[in-house]
Amino acid sequence: MTRPILVTGGSGTLGRAVVRRLLDLGHPVRALTRQGSRPGPVEWFTGDLTTGTGLERALDGAGVVLHCASDPRRPRDDVEGTARLVEVARRGGASRLVYISIVGVDRIPFGYYRAKLQAERVFEESALPWTILRATQFHDLVLGFVRQLARLPVLPVPAGIRVQPVDAGEVAGRLVELATGGPLGRAPDFGGPEAREVGDLARAYLRVAGGRRPVLALPVPGRAARALRDGAGLVPAAGGHRTWDEFLAERFAVAPAAAEVGR
Repeated sequence: MTRPILVTGGSGTLGRAVVRRLLDLGHPVRALTRQGSRPGPVEWFTGDLTTGTGLERALDGAGVVLHCASDPRRPRDDVEGTARLVEVARRGGASRLVYISIVGVDRIPFGYYRAKLQAERVFEESALPWTILRATQFHDLVLGFVRQLARLPVLPVPAGIRVQPVDAGEVAGRLVELATGGPLGRAPDFGGPEAREVGDLARAYLRVAGGRRPVLALPVPGRAARALRDGAGLVPAAGGHRTWDEFLAERFAVAPAAAEVGR
């Protein structure tokens, strides 16, 4: 009998998309979440990586462990939780580990990125076969960032910084390919189809959301901002196909051309 694939963070933006794709392919799926179980074909387990509560039960009999859970507000907990997960997975006889990380964690000196890099090393030093996929920022995350800034009378954006937003569903599809294939170690980085300045993305958002705000590009000091301006968060060969404008058009139910006006 095929052992179930365990998805941590199964109720998050990426985790939900991963679970759907695994189910569509007929794989037995377990999902670990702090929010409790829910109805449906997924076997839900309540657990907490920061304390280890529920991990033994969730990992008992699981095959591949696909680690999507993360909390930027508590980066140290991410590292310790990943170490806890890997140890329990090893003891429970898991066959393989798959981890989602972020493009540039080894080049952008930012606290959360340092934690993601440390979590990668936990995987690399484990006794289990592993695969790590680094992806660029999800469309949903960029949208949340721009929406927050758009509450101000003037929408401030970091000058000279380009990002390469990617569709979370496409990242989920790639993770499922990796989880159902053999271990690759570091898989090729995965990014969206376009690298665009943050101000350009903000203007596209304002066009479809009906906002009327001037967009003001401001210089941002520091080594992390310099690394981003130098392209440390970009990938040369994109894996994703869905553009920011297409994402906005679907989210706001407008014609795709509406998001592209003025580009």
